[in-house]
Amino acid sequence: MIVKRSASGYAETVGLLVEAIARRGLTLFARIDHAAGAREVGMDLADEEVLLFGNARSGTPLMQSDPRAGIDLPLRMLVWRDGEDVLLGFRDPRELSDSYEIGGQQPILGRMAALLGELASEAASPASSLK
Repeated sequence: MIVKRSASGYAETVGLLVEAIARRGLTLFARIDHAAGAREVGMDLADEEVLLFGNARSGTPLMQSDPRAGIDLPLRMLVWRDGEDVLLGFRDPRELSDSYEIGGQQPILGRMAALLGELASEAASPASSLK
């Protein structure tokens, strides 16, 4: 997992990530709030949320090459609190070619990897530096 430390608080980091996703015209498919789920069953968990997002134009060719890749799509990023730190993490999508028969899709995988890196950097930066 590639991990980046945020310069902002948890809520601000998640907000910056959502904004960065929207700014690129990507679809935010789901937000899974693990901490809220834990609270619903009377358990404690530090803030932790997974955001699933993407673009069918990029993901579809991967699934056309090997439908099994759909288990790892759309793209996702985890934001969590570790003590006083807020972290963002994601898996390098280029590693999908190790598990699926999508070797001819390296340019798409490279663009996805770059996108995730950019999103993490934007969400981890102080909001004032993005304006």
